[in-house]
Amino acid sequence: MMCFPNIMTKSTFKYLLVLFFIGYQVNAHTIEAFHLYTDQVLNEELVLNSHSFNTHQRSTFSYSSQTEALERGLTIVHLQANNKIEYKTFDTYGSEQDVVDFITILTQMLNAEARVAILAHDSAAAKLARFQKELKTLGLPQLSSLKGRQAYVMHNLNGQIFEQVDDNSIRIQISAPSAIADSTIYFPREVYEFEGNIDRYIAHAGGEINGVKSTNSKHALDENYKKGFRFFELDIIETSDGKLVAAHDWNMWARFTDYTGTLPPTHAQFMKQKIYGDYTTLDMVGINTWFKNHPDATLITDKVNDPIVFANAFVDKDRLIMELFSVMAVEKASENGIHTMISQEPLMAIKGDKVNFLKVNNVKYAAVSRRIISSQKKLMLQLRDAGVKVFVFNVNFDAGKDEQYVYDNELGLVYGMYADKWIADMGSKN
Repeated sequence: MMCFPNIMTKSTFKYLLVLFFIGYQVNAHTIEAFHLYTDQVLNEELVLNSHSFNTHQRSTFSYSSQTEALERGLTIVHLQANNKIEYKTFDTYGSEQDVVDFITILTQMLNAEARVAILAHDSAAAKLARFQKELKTLGLPQLSSLKGRQAYVMHNLNGQIFEQVDDNSIRIQISAPSAIADSTIYFPREVYEFEGNIDRYIAHAGGEINGVKSTNSKHALDENYKKGFRFFELDIIETSDGKLVAAHDWNMWARFTDYTGTLPPTHAQFMKQKIYGDYTTLDMVGINTWFKNHPDATLITDKVNDPIVFANAFVDKDRLIMELFSVMAVEKASENGIHTMISQEPLMAIKGDKVNFLKVNNVKYAAVSRRIISSQKKLMLQLRDAGVKVFVFNVNFDAGKDEQYVYDNELGLVYGMYADKWIADMGSKN
């Protein structure tokens, strides 16, 4: 049996297939079969998954081992030479200017015979109505009549425009052309300058330890302090007898500890357990002891929404930042001099001037999903310019969107990130 090394390139593989066919009588059928076989083996597959708002699923596309989760609106995917891609999402639901930009750039791409795909996510049609004529002129009649909360996919990979609409979801898989020579860049990557500071990195749930995330354990704090973190997030929830402890949620904690009793446990039951049999759980005594012994460390809370109770229980209010989940809690914290990080939901729910509300309530931090920052770039820049430090969570939730990706592509637009692990670049500018 002939074995091929893992490092074999596509061109090498094709050459070996040619040698294989030389040993046989070559005829038209053989050549046809050969081209069919090599095209199937060698061509990359583009997979498009478009989901409407009603499905409550994330739309994605995959190409050449890269998978991207998308935001609301229409996303253009551009296939380039050497199996590269670039893409950009336009919020055609909320921004008429985004529709103008979408049509402008798509016109350039189609005129240049670029290989592209388009897919909708969530609700994409609200601002399209005024541009039906332009979309039809581009050869996109189904997009021109797209209704709210419909899925939509388009591509021209076979040389002609293909469109499909569905009320819920569309999934298609297409072989890309075998020889794309287009290296044009239509969506240049934006790079944001920023000055390094150790307070840009929050150890998520205490940080990863031995490859395990979200333990909220003393061992995680110890390990990630040694690596360089000085900001530490802990999830704060209550035991059945009303004691504050660090755990993401009770079901996860039970899986981590093999606890089989009633949930929530009592404080005594909580303290008896070890996470994965090795890692020490933390109650308020443990939390306060650790932060007292690490006077340059700052605690960021999650889950708890009563700023007064927790701030009064913590060892040093000056080294405490509380992520809060309602406007009322933010205002209460402001009245009592508690450092506040407003969470995404109340931030986005603020009517009128968001920056002014934060200024009035002395809110200097915000926490948002990194999944929304591309569609909320204007707000992110407003917050940045107003001195509000925005930290992104959902790092490592999407393929390829890890700490290094956020560091390379998104810091500067946002201030910092909730990181599971420390990477070398975090220390390079501190």
